[in-house]
Amino acid sequence: MSFGTTGIARLVAVAFAAVCRMALADDMGGVPAPDMGKLLATGGVSEVEGAGGGGLTPWALITGYGTKDSYGGNLHYTYLNTQDYRLTTSGVALGLFDRVELSFAQQDFVGTDKALYDVRLRQDIVGLKVRVAGDAVYDQDSLLPQIAVGAQFKSDHNIFGLEGLGVHRAVDLGAKSNSGTDLYVAATKLFLDQSILADVTLRATKANEFGLLGFGGDRNDNYHLEPEVSVAYLFTRKFAAGLEYRGKPHNLSIDDERDAYDAFVAWFPTRNVSLTVAYVDLGTIVKPFNPTSQHGLYLSAQVGF
Repeated sequence: MSFGTTGIARLVAVAFAAVCRMALADDMGGVPAPDMGKLLATGGVSEVEGAGGGGLTPWALITGYGTKDSYGGNLHYTYLNTQDYRLTTSGVALGLFDRVELSFAQQDFVGTDKALYDVRLRQDIVGLKVRVAGDAVYDQDSLLPQIAVGAQFKSDHNIFGLEGLGVHRAVDLGAKSNSGTDLYVAATKLFLDQSILADVTLRATKANEFGLLGFGGDRNDNYHLEPEVSVAYLFTRKFAAGLEYRGKPHNLSIDDERDAYDAFVAWFPTRNVSLTVAYVDLGTIVKPFNPTSQHGLYLSAQVGF
């Protein structure tokens, strides 16, 4: 069984258990309606791999507006355009009892420069997140943040070409595998009296360029522990702005992989809709063939409950 099917099997098992609980809820009266009881924006937006959080990194917050007695979910679409590449992500996420989050996202990465028109990458990501301690909203009198552990099961379906090279898979660039699993711990603290949200995430990963260029490489095939940081200021209940940083490993000699950064603004006009705009810097991608640092506009829309 591959990593991809293993991840899906685990997701189905957790989802089945949650559905059984919902079916027994409300004094055996059937599945309750979603209560939409959480504070506005406390489910986060959809990060680039589909989890609830910021644009680049997952937070300990559980997606959706369902409280501990309910559930919530969303659909999202993200567009990132740099000088030479375009990345789009679409996906779905489900939050159960403000405790468990399940997600699925598909990334499509294409070259837009004329010398990179043959670059076509696709990655499927199955995500699982579980809140294990704390409550970002109700633990205001405690220094304990909300803490969650998560996993992202990633599988590439690459059709990869570089002009004149005939490269067809990420492993042909030196990657050790076309599939892999990221593991992470996220700690999120919301300071309501100061309108500040802060998150620190530690990710164990082998992924090259988020996994789009495979996992592991000729320089290293061990897990790296990479830091991710988000800080956001809530100007109003509906409007926030912030900064993010995401560390990335450097496993491939052919790819001088660099860390990623963004500056974002997020708008929550209603509980059902959020819109995010950011400026993102991804560093160079496969530098020998394209030495330009890749940075540009990030747009993301999320609808849900």
